[in-house]
Amino acid sequence: MFSDIGVVAIGRNEGIRLEACLRSALRDSPHVVYVDSGSDDNSVEVAIQLGADVVHLDHNLPFSAARGRNAGFERLIEKVPNLQFVQFVDGDCEIAEGWIEVGRRSLKEHPELAAVCGRRRERYPDASVFNRLCDIEWNTPIGETRACGGDAIVRCDVLQAVGGYNEQVIAAEDDEVCVRIRQLGWKLRRIDHEMTRHDADMHRLSQWWRRSVRCGHGFAQGFAMHGRPPERHFVKPFRSVLFWGGLLPLVAILLCWPTRFLSLGVLMLAYGLLWAKVTRTCRRRGLPASVAMIYAASCVGGKIPEFIGACKYGWRRLTRATTQIIEYK
Repeated sequence: MFSDIGVVAIGRNEGIRLEACLRSALRDSPHVVYVDSGSDDNSVEVAIQLGADVVHLDHNLPFSAARGRNAGFERLIEKVPNLQFVQFVDGDCEIAEGWIEVGRRSLKEHPELAAVCGRRRERYPDASVFNRLCDIEWNTPIGETRACGGDAIVRCDVLQAVGGYNEQVIAAEDDEVCVRIRQLGWKLRRIDHEMTRHDADMHRLSQWWRRSVRCGHGFAQGFAMHGRPPERHFVKPFRSVLFWGGLLPLVAILLCWPTRFLSLGVLMLAYGLLWAKVTRTCRRRGLPASVAMIYAASCVGGKIPEFIGACKYGWRRLTRATTQIIEYK
């Protein structure tokens, strides 16, 4: 049990996953805050029974992960003003035993680090092809990194210095706050240690589609905020989405009549070549051929919903519409 670190868990209708999350948090810290975003299951009752401090977000304002993390962090600092570190965790994740000790020690031993994260794994990777895709996605390189995900240990004073998470960012808000942290001269590191076990609980193509739409929205918003040099935040993925998900299909459709639909064949060929390229890259990372091909198909097929998500951001920005979260479960 470490008294210098607190835990902020955020969630909405996570059910039994939330119980596992909070039990793992209370195992290592006496300061645990759960932020609820309008759950209509027994999430709040479970959190209270386990001994977590509960924060209810106002229903009159749009929910977002950034808003939830800020609210939880503010409650932690109110309770423990001299707190040194905070572990953020999503309510569908369980913190691995020993992780908080390892992450906390790394921050103490390396004063140049603002935040550390570890390996996030899927709890049930074989439950569906979509869960397997998430498990591959979480397997990112170890060492100094440009961004930590939603699960990470952060120095409290650094998070306060950058003003917390940007509550207008509804996807990839963790990447965005890391940009601002690095701009202050701090470093981030991913440690070769299991950090959290995540339950994506994705079993339908519609869930994968909405998650891809949210991803495209995040690319577009992140690019709009920090896409200029030297950061060039999300420049590469955003351009890829615009080209493969928007420009190329549009040109192919416009040329259907003059080319007697040959343009659609060229489009499919281009997608096939991209799929082959991504598959080779995945194979070099050590993935089995069948898994690499499925993951590559998801990457290529996801360009269309990602483009839709980017367009949603563009339309919301143009019309100054209120930004709403895009949920996939």
